[in-house]
Amino acid sequence: MNIRSLPYQIHQKFTIPKVDKYKYIFALSDFLILLLSIVISTLIINIEFNSDYLGLIIDHNHSLLFLFSISFGLLFIFFMNHLYQINVIVVRAKHLGALLKSFWYFSIILLLAFLILSNLDFPLSLFVILNFIASSFVLLYVLRVEVLGRMYLKLKNRHSQKNILIVGNGKPGRLLAAKFAFEDPMGINIIGFVEDSKVIGEEVINGKRILGKMDNIKELVHENKVDEILIVQETKDYNELINLMERCQIADTSIKISSNLFNIIPQKLYTEKYANISVMNVSSNYKNINNLLFKRWFDIIGSILGLFILSPMLILVSLIIKITSKGPVFFKQTRIGKDGKPFMFYKFRSMYIADEDDEKRKQEMIKFMKGNLNLGSNKKVINKKRITWIGGILRKTSLDEMPQLINVLLGDMSLVGPRPCLPYEFENYDNWQRKRLNVLPGCTGVWQVMGRSSVSFNDSIVLDLYYINNMSPWLDF
Repeated sequence: MNIRSLPYQIHQKFTIPKVDKYKYIFALSDFLILLLSIVISTLIINIEFNSDYLGLIIDHNHSLLFLFSISFGLLFIFFMNHLYQINVIVVRAKHLGALLKSFWYFSIILLLAFLILSNLDFPLSLFVILNFIASSFVLLYVLRVEVLGRMYLKLKNRHSQKNILIVGNGKPGRLLAAKFAFEDPMGINIIGFVEDSKVIGEEVINGKRILGKMDNIKELVHENKVDEILIVQETKDYNELINLMERCQIADTSIKISSNLFNIIPQKLYTEKYANISVMNVSSNYKNINNLLFKRWFDIIGSILGLFILSPMLILVSLIIKITSKGPVFFKQTRIGKDGKPFMFYKFRSMYIADEDDEKRKQEMIKFMKGNLNLGSNKKVINKKRITWIGGILRKTSLDEMPQLINVLLGDMSLVGPRPCLPYEFENYDNWQRKRLNVLPGCTGVWQVMGRSSVSFNDSIVLDLYYINNMSPWLDF
């Protein structure tokens, strides 16, 4: 494998963001409950039909693998339905609602899988599957909602509390400190504030004081055993906010933010809430070496499989493009990738070859689009007369993007990530906008899925930054 296939700088210093301990506890207990449910469902059949059904399943490796797989699958569904977020866990109605929703999806998927596999040599009956769904739901409700959820609420002591250091001058931070002083359903302890414009020791609210300046953030986190930094700076300047985030990231702890500039995130994605205030994780997960290695191998395997499975369609589209209009099959263009490095970007050609007059209009269009970029617009101007009939279909269905699997295989792109920008876009980026180039660009990304043309240019960058700081296999899936 050549160096281009491993684009990540493995030699640089990586950090592994801290994960709240309660998430591990809940995930482990969920998995153990699911294994127990498998045993219970088979024992019921043993008693009902006076047989050794459990022994039969244990002897059948494929059945065991299937049951283990569906257990991990349910954990993934739990994750997607926010059952590992504390603001869901501590509210019984939300907790039960998310659990019911998860089991609804899980039951449909499991029954479909059973119907597909029923023709194979599987000693699993529908009765076992239904018993497993019923027993696992009952056990998870009792242990998750009524035992562990209530236990979390009661164990608000030194070992279970989350120590939070608030950075910035925002009202949400003061509101949180005030709310948690009188009511704390989440085990959160506001230990104090960090703000450069105020005197150390000055009281902010309810006895919570200024503990230090930003220059000492790392020492403050260590001395006060801080579990999480919460940024609540009130500003209209993206550069100022992103700079504050980066200064906090040297402290090597979990970092979350609440800011009007990031409002697009809770509008498009489910986020955690502290006292009904949306907070977003910005802990630089893209520096996690395990995530990077998994992501690269997933990209290699995914692009090879994609090219193989889609090869008949790729050949067919190539032939239609070649037959119906003059010019090459592929449209090649220079794009800007990770760390600002240019690379050759591939798409199916969807337009007629431009003549000299078209090139002049194209230059004028670029100037116009530069102006739009400076105004924060996310709209592109396209000469629709130049689009071929097959090109129109390809653009509408995004099938013109398929050749980018080649870019993924070469290591210039990833399957998921911020979309690659054009050179003139890169030249007009502000410093904070260039942070979206901290990772490989992707064939698709958060803002394409969640917003596309319905969000502004700045909001699309914010969504990309959210993805970068929360990058994980789960989010990619």
